[in-house]
This record gives sequence, C-alpha cells and structure tokens, in this order.
Amino acid sequence: MSTPDAIRARLRACTAGHSGWKEFEDACTEALTYLFVPPLANPITQPRSYSGIDRRDAIFPNRNHDGPGNWWHLYKELGARMILFEFKNYDTQGVGKDEVNQTSNYLSSPMGKLAVLCSNKQPEHQAHIKRNTIYSAEKKVILFITPTELIEMLAIKERGEDPSNLILDLVELFYVQHE
Repeated sequence: MSTPDAIRARLRACTAGHSGWKEFEDACTEALTYLFVPPLANPITQPRSYSGIDRRDAIFPNRNHDGPGNWWHLYKELGARMILFEFKNYDTQGVGKDEVNQTSNYLSSPMGKLAVLCSNKQPEHQAHIKRNTIYSAEKKVILFITPTELIEMLAIKERGEDPSNLILDLVELFYVQHE
C-alpha cells in the first residue's frame, strides 16, 4: 500500500472526465482502504447484482456489529452493514439528482441506509435537494465527499485520530441541514 503522500499525489493528479475515471476510482478506493481497513473489511470493487443490471463502484463490508466506534454506531443507526461508495469524475457536468437517485437505488435493504458519493466536484443544488427527499421518504443517508475530504482524512489519520470521525460529522451535518 502507498504512503499518505503518494495517495494525496494520486488524488490530485487525476484527470477530470471520462479519460480519468478509472484513475479517479482507483485513487479514491486506495485512499478509503488506507483510511478505513481495518476496521472495515477490504472493499469489493465493481460488484454486480445477481441479474447483472446494477454495478456498484466499491462496497466496504462493515463487520463492526458489537461496538464500540463510529462504524458500530453507523451500523446501529443506519443498518450500515455494507458501506457503498460511488465515484463520479466529471469534467463539464456536475453531480446532480440523477447520480443521487442511482446511488439510492443501489442501497438494498441488506446493505443498509448509508452511501457516500465521492466526486471530483461539489454536487449541484439539485443533488442536495434529491438526497433530502430520499431521506424523507426512505431514511437513506447519502453523503457527498471530494478528494479534499479524503486528503483531510489522511491528515486526521496521520495525527493518530480516527478518520471516520469526519464521516460521522458529515452524517450529523446532514441531519442538521435536512428539511
């Protein structure tokens, strides 16, 4: 596994758009693995549903069912058995309501109600509105992060602190802002 500095460099070097999608997805998955494995299990990348219709980008199994810790808390609160990460590396368009809908549709009951949409750009206003309506109807929480937050979590881990605190902070911020 790479060093935090090498991961930062990979995240910053990703080319926006279709030509850099694989590079972006791999860099983000490497960062998340460095940050969260353990306590989460190694990611399952590009898994397909049985029918083959759905293909998720990365799923990190959460086997922290007995506590303590943030992942146990998220398991208890949101049934977050499998943490879904979707990656969007756009150049001209932004992350909107369609990407939020797609992410929500990937959250099956056995997986739980927590997903993270990681994009190289901040999401559009409509993405925020859509995730609010999804939460109101289905109690699914969809977080938005960018490489900036991944880099911040690398620094958190380097200080000897728990980088999942930032995930919990984002969940709580979502609850505060939800309407």
